[in-house]
Amino acid sequence: MSPIRRVWITRAEPGAARTAARLEGFGFESVVAPLLAIRPISQAAPDLTGIGALAFTSRNGVAAFTALSAARDLPVFTVGDATAEAARAAGFAAVRSAAGALDDLARLLAAEAPGPVLAPGALEPAGDLAALLAGRLEVRALPVYEAVGTGAGAPDDFDAVLVHSPRGGRALAALGPFAGQAAVAISAAAAAPLGGDSGLDIRIAARPDEAALLEALGKPAPRV
Repeated sequence: MSPIRRVWITRAEPGAARTAARLEGFGFESVVAPLLAIRPISQAAPDLTGIGALAFTSRNGVAAFTALSAARDLPVFTVGDATAEAARAAGFAAVRSAAGALDDLARLLAAEAPGPVLAPGALEPAGDLAALLAGRLEVRALPVYEAVGTGAGAPDDFDAVLVHSPRGGRALAALGPFAGQAAVAISAAAAAPLGGDSGLDIRIAARPDEAALLEALGKPAPRV
């Protein structure tokens, strides 16, 4: 595989801009061309009667929920540290991060959360938190946003592409096949839609977070 310098960022904004800044800090050139856009789901403020805690799996979930509800008094549990930071910035005081993947969040909730738990998130979530906690803790899913395709195509010149979600993987697969560039996925689930005929050299991050995703790129190729 050729050395990597130009990295295509496919995730939705505003996350794409944050990823671009991190990439450029490591010496890569970023190509921001999102394949997805985040669209909040219009609805009334959720009824929180009887809810003991909130669970978030993304910054997008935090942003969409806090646009619907002014409630900030419930304890919050998040899948990772970036989502925890977003929850604190939104005004939640009691925030615990699982610092990992969905399984880690399920274990944290089972050990510490007062139930029932409301989980504001995507219309098509990457995993089923309620199923992971079935028989142990009641989790009520609340779709507050959806990821929709932008209709964008692949950029003309890139060495690697980042895949942040299974939905992003499906959008990328629809544009293939490619010509041997690297695809670095945040998880096996995000890489799965690409299959073996995508033409991409697929790598999977050691952990399901962006720090590990960027580590999997290696060092940037020297400028020419």
